[in-house]
Amino acid sequence: MTRPLEGIKIIDFTHVQAGPACTQLLAWFGADVIKVERPGSGDVTRTQLRDIPDVDALYFTMLNSNKKSLTLDTKKPEGKEVLEKLIRESDVMVENFGPGALDRMGFPWEHIKELNPKMILASVKGFSDGHHYDDLKVYENVAQCAGGSASTTGFWDGPPTISAAALGDSNTGMHLAIGILTALIGRDKTGKGQKVAVSMQDSVLNLCRVKLRDQQRLDRLGYLEEYPQYPHGEFSDVVPRGGNAGGGGQPGWVLKCKGWETDPNSYIYFTIQGHAWAPICKAIGKPEWIDDPKYNTASARQPHIFDIFATIETWLADKTKFEAVDILRKFDIPCAPVLTMKELANDPSLRASGTITEVQHKERGSYLTVGSPIKFSDMKPEITASPLLGEHTDEVLASLGYSTEQIGKLHDAQAV
Repeated sequence: MTRPLEGIKIIDFTHVQAGPACTQLLAWFGADVIKVERPGSGDVTRTQLRDIPDVDALYFTMLNSNKKSLTLDTKKPEGKEVLEKLIRESDVMVENFGPGALDRMGFPWEHIKELNPKMILASVKGFSDGHHYDDLKVYENVAQCAGGSASTTGFWDGPPTISAAALGDSNTGMHLAIGILTALIGRDKTGKGQKVAVSMQDSVLNLCRVKLRDQQRLDRLGYLEEYPQYPHGEFSDVVPRGGNAGGGGQPGWVLKCKGWETDPNSYIYFTIQGHAWAPICKAIGKPEWIDDPKYNTASARQPHIFDIFATIETWLADKTKFEAVDILRKFDIPCAPVLTMKELANDPSLRASGTITEVQHKERGSYLTVGSPIKFSDMKPEITASPLLGEHTDEVLASLGYSTEQIGKLHDAQAV
């Protein structure tokens, strides 16, 4: 099966998560991604949080599938020469170095353009160029705090809270992949490459747009009617933390199910949408609520929304989260079980769709990883194992025209 990005060669100068998430996505769709790594050590995640001694950590394998690994010492003339040849023959370079690192390496944008005017240079940044914090090092949790996620996550009587989802890292990588694909389409029209950059702060804020919406509503009204603090609580002049309330104006909450006393994930998320009110009342055995003026509109329900949730929890008390959802789905009520990582890993639907996939690795054996969350009618991306450090060095050098003797000399010079 021909994959859409076949023929696109990408120099992957990224490490840890944001950049590798971007290039892995492009590799799944057919791009030839060459991960450039330091000889002897490689990406730091190869050794971070290991579960098997002396074997690439899952942190690395789950972010670098479908790639090739080229070890290269770009501080040495031999390494710089290899990189120059690679730039001439590639379409995209992706990097998440600190500010000025490429310049110090001897490869500023001006030089890259001279070598290849069609090159697209894509960068992950902590903050956008010119931002007053653009010299700060940024990691996942830093980005969540700087992008507005942490201040609006958690409960109103607790501290700002970090999300388990990689809003700063993988989310930024996804945004950068969109930027790269857009630049490639633009190059088809103009014949010119360009720089593409995505900052982690911007990417987090992009996913928090509904909270920016709420800030403007709060500025105008002084309250937010869909938040649990309304109508009995008080609002300050900033968007508060809303616990498990829905962000789209539909009241929702995480509710206990049978077994919650011993299972910390025996819960469902339950949403009360206006059009679903009558089915909800029927499902939980409260048909009298359908036309009761104390309950039959969203504004009427809001003052005692937690009493309503308490009634629903009483109904849930003798039902597991899966039994509850199986009943509620028949009434077309928005809900979901709170699923653990173990439950997701063993979910047959996710296995069948390729969202969770099992991969064979040369050293660690079988392991689970994520597959493409994007589904196509005419393509199912094949997920292959991450490369061993330097596994494809000789192959890449040969493709650049180096002879066996020259490759040997490069090895001897410890350039690769």
